[in-house]
Order: sequence, then structure tokens, then C-alpha cells
Amino acid sequence: MRQLPKPAAARPVGVIAASLLLVVGIFAVSGYDVGAIVAGTVDGSVGSAAAWTQTIRWAIPLLIIALGVGLAFQAGYFNIGAQGQMYVGAIGSLAVGLAWRDGPALVVVPCAFAVGIALGALWSLVPGLLRTRLGADEVVTSLMMNFIAVLLLEWVCTGPLKSRDGTGQAATTDPLPAGFRLSDGSGVSPTLLVLCALLVAGAVILTGRTRLGLEIRLVGRNPVMAQWMGIRASRVGLVVFALSGAAAGLAGAVEAFGPSGGLRVGFSPQVGFMAVIVALVAAFGPIRTLLAAVFFGALRAATIYLPIVSDLPQAGLDMLNGTVALWITVSAVPVLLKRRRARAAARAGDRPGEPARRDPEVVSSRG
Repeated sequence: MRQLPKPAAARPVGVIAASLLLVVGIFAVSGYDVGAIVAGTVDGSVGSAAAWTQTIRWAIPLLIIALGVGLAFQAGYFNIGAQGQMYVGAIGSLAVGLAWRDGPALVVVPCAFAVGIALGALWSLVPGLLRTRLGADEVVTSLMMNFIAVLLLEWVCTGPLKSRDGTGQAATTDPLPAGFRLSDGSGVSPTLLVLCALLVAGAVILTGRTRLGLEIRLVGRNPVMAQWMGIRASRVGLVVFALSGAAAGLAGAVEAFGPSGGLRVGFSPQVGFMAVIVALVAAFGPIRTLLAAVFFGALRAATIYLPIVSDLPQAGLDMLNGTVALWITVSAVPVLLKRRRARAAARAGDRPGEPARRDPEVVSSRG
């Protein structure tokens, strides 16, 4: 009898459950009150209206970034520079808002968001071009771009956009005018919820109803077949790098014009990296990405609340996040290896006895 395939979400759900059980076991052996930790996790994430607000607040940037990162993953490109792309998007959008603080909000805010999206896309295209033109490993180059963006944010917050009313405790920028804000400090508003709904709907249409979506899936799953059909992997690669960077830049603009109302050095330091895990958990499906973003938003809200109700140190909270991230990444290794083997087959040629039609990205890529 033919065995039915397991649902795409079955493995990530199992990995998350196993990771949480492992961490709880470690806490129990270490002598911490597991009951208080579990109760605090529930109360801090879904136990009240305020907890749900915190969960949704963190789910919003995770969802926006993960939708873009998932597109790159679907095409077989591993853009993990979302943190840096989010930072440059936030910097660009904030610069427009501060420079045009006397303008009408209906004009300034869209222009600021457009700049943030464009800068995120351009920042992402750097590792994209290095990958498609020179064969450089995009994992390494996108990580390096993250470090550059962190230093750029530090320079901006201590130099050109430095707050004139700073307390000296943290490097921050001037705040945006209140009329430009898309939410209050909670980070949740009808505008942002509608934006997220539109992005999810757009991702569903793009991946399932357009030629580009088909090309992205084909390049990621079967590069050899994509070559035979005349699809240029390098072109698809640059498109998905630009789209994933644009999504991260949009998330940065949302942070600047939403809960932050300005920028400070090192804001939201884990969002970009956690969004990569969200995309892996969701197996690159837009609806699954929404659910995974809510889950990890709840996890983030819980880790903020836990120190209030338990004696768990910060290292324990980092272990909770890190263990889930570790095992999700490990579970994705078979998929990564399969796609690397497919790309190796594409580099080997098309058909025996016939000259291969080579894509520039395939020709230049040698492992």
C-alpha cells in the first residue's frame, strides 16, 4: 500500500514540541519551578488582552519578513540577511520622515515606506548579485551585510540623526511627529493588521497564481528542468533577493513608524533572524507563515513577561529561543542538501551527449 505523504507542517510542529519538552526538562533538572514557567509562558502570550497585543506586536514584523525570506528559500537561495535589510529600511524611512516632518502625513508616510522598501531591496541585491554573477555563497555574504547594517545604524543614531534630547543612556534618533505614527507604543493598529492581511493575500496569489511563482518553485525544486524550459535561474534569483529585501525593508519602516516612533542602536535585535526560523517552520507557505509568526510572536511575548513571574535568568530565556531555532534549522538540513544536489546536477549538464544550455548563475557557481 502506498504511504500517504506527511503534511508539510507535521515535522516543524513535532520539532517545536520536542524542543519545548527538552527545555522544560532542563529547567526541571536545574531546580526551577517548571509550573511557574509554564504558567508565565501562557499568561505572557495569550493569557489576557494585553498579552495578545504583545503577541501580535511581535508577530507583525516576523510575518512581513518571513513572507519575503520564504520566497527566496522556495527558489533555493538562502537569504539570511533580513536583520540588516530591516535596519537599512528603517533608517531610510525614518530619514524621510524626519527631513519632511512638516509635510502632510498622507504623502510623507507612503514616500518614507517606498524609500525603506527600496533600500531593503538594494541591500539584499548585493549578496544576490555576488551569488548569481560570481557564485559567492549567499549565506556568508548576507551575514556580512548584517554586520555592516548594524554599524550603519549605530553611526546614524550617534551622528546624522542623533537625538538632540538624548539622556546618554542609549543612542537614539529624534522621534517622528505623532501624526506620522501608524500605531502607538503597543505596535498594533487596524492599519498594520490590514497591511499584514494584504501581504498574506498577495503572497498567496504570487506563489500560486502567477508565472513568477511557478518559476520560483521550479528553480528551487528542479533546476535542471528549469534550464530545459529556458528559465534563467540568475534572473529568478535576483527577483527573490529583491523581494525578500523589500519585505524586510518594509518591516523596518513599520518598526520606525509604528511601536518605536524613532530608532535606537540595536533595536529588535532578534527579529530578522527569528523570521528566518518562521519561514523554515512554515515550509514557505503564506498561511502557514502567518500561523508560525503568531506562534513565535507569542514566544517572544512570553520571554519578555517571564522574568516578572519567575526566577528564570536571561540565559534560560535565550536557551528557550535558541533550542527551538537550533532544532528547526537541523530539521531543514535534508531539504538544503537535496537542493544542493539538484544544483550540482544542473551544473553537470542537461542531457548526455548534448551541450548544456547554461545559465550564467549556474556556470559561475562551483559549490
